[in-house]
Amino acid sequence: MHFGGILALDGASFTIEPNQICGLIGPNGAGKTTLFNVVSRIYKPSKGGVTFDGQDLLRRAPHEIAGVGIARTFQNLGLFPTMTILDNVMVGAHHASRADFFSSVIRPPSVRREERDLRERCGDILRRLDLADVSSNLAAGLPYGTLKRVEIARALAGNPKLLLLDEPASGLTHSEVDELGEAILAMRDTFDLTVLLVEHHMSLVMRISDKVVALNLGTKIAEGPPSAVQSHPAVIQAYLGDAA
Repeated sequence: MHFGGILALDGASFTIEPNQICGLIGPNGAGKTTLFNVVSRIYKPSKGGVTFDGQDLLRRAPHEIAGVGIARTFQNLGLFPTMTILDNVMVGAHHASRADFFSSVIRPPSVRREERDLRERCGDILRRLDLADVSSNLAAGLPYGTLKRVEIARALAGNPKLLLLDEPASGLTHSEVDELGEAILAMRDTFDLTVLLVEHHMSLVMRISDKVVALNLGTKIAEGPPSAVQSHPAVIQAYLGDAA
């Protein structure tokens, strides 16, 4: 992935098996979010390919990515502050709606039934993430840790197979990070997910990941079990420098 004369990703290839949690680590500027943006089709790579479940994602338009089973969160909150938590989560399933503009205005029985079913499903997701008690609250004014979980709930509303979590623990307290780790493990099992996790909280990554991939300057420098990657000389050098 080139940005002018900058090579942001250079042969950073790896595979994630179904139902794995894969941690993607690296110092700032390593290319982690760029890789996320390539997979979710925000960026079109200069070269190479991305295969998901046997499909070439680069042949898909960006708006089709949710429909093939990929959902993501972002580093910064992207919720609608004047909408309720439940309505924010329902937005995550918009791509699956069969209603068009006119039927949404007229609201025939089929549209009302679809909306009722969606509300029930999203309400169930909120309950599973311990958010049921705030489902009718507006997003504005709720604690940051709560809103982080709401973003994950919105991604789950799209019924994904692959969930991309971009620094979900940023801004959370130590206790909230611990709770998040347990929630990610539970979500993986409950929703039959494969998870790609970008995170700077190394204790979280090492605790919940089945495998870890390390990037530096856009290149993969290590891949394997968490303990092996954590002690890899190239990873230590990337984070701490030659003296370490």
